Amino acid sequence: MESDSETHSGEDTTPDDWMELADDSPDGSPAYIPADTPGASPANSPAATQKPSEKEDFKLSLITWNVDGINGEKRPERARSLVKYLKLYKPDVVFLQELIPPYVQFLKKRFASYLMIEGAEEGYFTGMLLKKSRVTFVESEIVPYPTTQMRRNLLVAQVIVDGQKLCLMTSHFESFKACSKERMNQLHVVKWRFKRAPDDVTVVFGGDTNLRDAEVPKVGLPATVCDVWERLGKQEHCRYTWDTTTNTNQNISTPARFRFDRIYLRPAIKRGVPRLAPDHMALVGLEKLDCGRYTSDHWGIYCTFTAE
Repeated sequence: MESDSETHSGEDTTPDDWMELADDSPDGSPAYIPADTPGASPANSPAATQKPSEKEDFKLSLITWNVDGINGEKRPERARSLVKYLKLYKPDVVFLQELIPPYVQFLKKRFASYLMIEGAEEGYFTGMLLKKSRVTFVESEIVPYPTTQMRRNLLVAQVIVDGQKLCLMTSHFESFKACSKERMNQLHVVKWRFKRAPDDVTVVFGGDTNLRDAEVPKVGLPATVCDVWERLGKQEHCRYTWDTTTNTNQNISTPARFRFDRIYLRPAIKRGVPRLAPDHMALVGLEKLDCGRYTSDHWGIYCTFTAE
C-alpha cells in the first residue's frame, strides 16, 4: 500500500477465517491473462507454452508483488485471487511484500510444492516462494536496514537453478515521499550486495522499492546491474505498478502513477558461466474481482529470463 496518508480501512480477518478458505470457494473473477499480453493466454499458462524441445539450457520465471496483506478490505477474496494468479503462471520464484502471518499460512497450505522464506514473524514483512522442483535452496539471511523507521529489511536467499548459482533478494523500501533519504540508504545496501556477489553468481533483486526516478542516479547502481524494465525497452504498458488512475483499492482522490516495483539484474560475469538476460515482462493483477477490488493496490510483475 502506498499513499501519503497510510490508513488501513475495511474488514479485518482473523487467522481462523483464513484457514477456512478453500481454493474452490466463491470469490472474485478468476484470474486471467489479458489477450494482448505477449506470449500468454488464459488457457495456456506461460509456464506451459514452451515445448520440451524448445527449452533453454537456463531459464527462470519470476513474479514480484506487493500483495497489500495489511489491508483488511476483501482480503480473503484478494488472497484467493493471488493464489489463482500464482497457479496460472507457475513461476520458479515469487517475491512478496506486505505479507502478514495469516497470509503466510494461507499460502503455505496451498503451495506445498514451494519453499516459503519469511523476512519476519510479526507485523508485515517480505517473503519468497521457491519452486522445489527447480530451485535448490542453499541458505538465507535477513539484512537489517540500520536506520529504518518502518522495520524494513532485505531478504536474501542463495539458491541453485539448473546447476547455476543465484542470489535472490527482495525488499520493501521505506514508504512515502518524505522518506527519500532512508529509501536511498536502503538502495545503497542493495547496491553493496550486488557489488560483493561472487563473479559466478547471478543476482536478482525484485520488490516494492517506492523509488522515485530521481533517487536512483543519486545512489548510482554498478555498471554490471540493469533495470529490467529499462533493459526491455521501457515498455509503457508495464511501466506503472502503482496506478490510482486505474486501481481503485485505496480510494485516493488525487491520481498518481509510479514505478514503485522494480527488478534489477546482475548476470554472472565469470567466463564460462551462463549470462542470464530478461526476455519478457508483463504486469499481473489488472483485473477487478467480482467483490469490487483488485488483488492488490499494486500490480504484480511477471518476468522471464533466459541464458544469452
